Amino acid sequence: SLSSRHCPWKMNQLPPKSAVASPVSESTNSRGEALDSLSMDSFWLEVENIKQSAEAEQEECGLADVKTQEEGEAEAEWLQDAGLAELLGEPAGDKDNLVLLSTLTRTQAAAVQRRLDTYSRSRRRRNKHPVRDVRDIFAASSSQDTASEKEEPSPDPLWHNLRTSNTQRKTQDYSCSVRNPGKEEVFNMDVAYSEQAAVLLKGSFLSESRKLKDGNALTRFKIPKGRLGVTRIGDLSAQDMKKIPTLALIELTALCDILGFELKRNKAAKLKTTEKRLFGVPLNTLLENDQKLLPNTKVPLLLQALLSCLEKRGLETEGILRVSGSQTRIKSLEQKLERDFYSGLFRWDDVHQNDVSGLLKRFIRELPAPLLTAEYLPAFAAVQNIPDLKQRLQALNLLILILPESNRNTLKALLEFLSKVVAREKNNKMNLWNVSTVMAPNLFMHKGLPNKIPEGKEKQLAEGAADVVRMMIHYQDLLWTVSSFLVAQVRKLNESNSRRYQFCDKRIKNLLRKIHADKDKVEKNQGEPSKVVKVHASLLLKDSLEVHLNNATRVADVLRQFQKNLCQNGWNIVNTVNLLKCNNSTDCTNLLLYEVGGNIGEHCLDPDTYLLDLYHINPHAEWIIKQNPSCPRMF
Repeated sequence: SLSSRHCPWKMNQLPPKSAVASPVSESTNSRGEALDSLSMDSFWLEVENIKQSAEAEQEECGLADVKTQEEGEAEAEWLQDAGLAELLGEPAGDKDNLVLLSTLTRTQAAAVQRRLDTYSRSRRRRNKHPVRDVRDIFAASSSQDTASEKEEPSPDPLWHNLRTSNTQRKTQDYSCSVRNPGKEEVFNMDVAYSEQAAVLLKGSFLSESRKLKDGNALTRFKIPKGRLGVTRIGDLSAQDMKKIPTLALIELTALCDILGFELKRNKAAKLKTTEKRLFGVPLNTLLENDQKLLPNTKVPLLLQALLSCLEKRGLETEGILRVSGSQTRIKSLEQKLERDFYSGLFRWDDVHQNDVSGLLKRFIRELPAPLLTAEYLPAFAAVQNIPDLKQRLQALNLLILILPESNRNTLKALLEFLSKVVAREKNNKMNLWNVSTVMAPNLFMHKGLPNKIPEGKEKQLAEGAADVVRMMIHYQDLLWTVSSFLVAQVRKLNESNSRRYQFCDKRIKNLLRKIHADKDKVEKNQGEPSKVVKVHASLLLKDSLEVHLNNATRVADVLRQFQKNLCQNGWNIVNTVNLLKCNNSTDCTNLLLYEVGGNIGEHCLDPDTYLLDLYHINPHAEWIIKQNPSCPRMF
């Protein structure tokens, strides 16, 4: 976790509702002053419901207890997960994985060096074969960085040598640091978050925080579109998305180092098998079974059915999600679903909507591993400890990118539904905070994680967990964006891999001497202010389309030109109208432009991308027009 004092909770270690039901704490630092006091009662009522439903099934714990890691073990695991196993002196599956070092910013390289330093000290103390000397690898670090890292070296393997004033605070201020509540702020994704934090540290780190009064005061963030546009999760190919988690892990670690927080991850545990087919089944197993019925299924079919049922009949129900259904009926419905779901015999129309919401929450809780993963659940829970709202969102954005694809897709489907619940607040009486407090125990409590709540911290931890859920619901569009600095690093990785460098210590030194700030700078060729390129659309036209690019040409312009050519090439006017419409809305075009090859696998382009700038970044790519997969085919 970002702080070892704040951990997820084990069910049977939660205090009874009566012990913490007092609506408002005397502490002036608590968020309870700014939030609906009754909503925390909903949190603890949900906890009691979960405990009651689990009392008879405690022996069915689906996740083994997390074992304490030995000195240096956490660092070794981190380096392996970060794609840097070769630095441990071990053979790596990808012989080119050291090209990753060439893409790192200064703060990211410093984070890697800290892990190597700690791992090296632990190996030497155990008198094992020494690993590669980190000074040979990171000789390029600036003298200031090196000096700062050598101050007060700590033998503790969990990186307590990080300098921080946060650990000296007696009480935690859970209010968000909001400079302009209710107004719009820029959320910069061009520069690495850790580099932004380092700049803030050199000046005045944080402005005076102001309490959030209500949900309407949440800051609106706008991602400024650079000339290369904005990339969402799903816009990159699976091949390129596989590179994102390792880059995001390194960046998250670097950000935590700068902020002075400890990033401690749980060790992955082995899952126990189950004879069930739906509840208590690992996500990947569910998806494998579902894909046999419906190929390309991204979200478990059962979860889709539960959400669909609630969207049709439950969004207007007062207290939906908060009002618990009958535990007896829910258990009976679970058994019927196990028997009849895949055969299509289960009758959803006969189920009360409160029981469906109970099944939804039960499905999430019964996953053998938490939806937010056992490894990173503590980190999600501890995001609350970061004082500044923007930096909380930066950490959450990176954590979302680290999640396995199946977990990320399932979480997104859940959050989209929760947003729909909040949108009907006038009818269902469930505002953003109500929904967050009810869902937080279902996401953050897991019977396989044996962590205790520090005495006296129950209310703060509960509010903090609910606030993390609130941020994920409210800012999900931002959180499901791939930062442009990460896309730039993926491009550099692809370029380096294509050259098939043969690495040695000397090569690593040379690469790290050139570690750069990671703004996604566009190299503009002054001698080539325009360019003629070919855009392919083999599924629509036999011939390619010639496009004249200048500094003002955007993706949207090319798509409009292509649509115009369709009409001029003799397409039937009815088909053309259908092609340009998606679900009878002219606002949703049926066509997308993809960048394919060169230093990217496949990249669905933002309509506001300036193509001449993109050409200079990736001159060897092909540009291909395809139909939007979310729109029905019209030809």
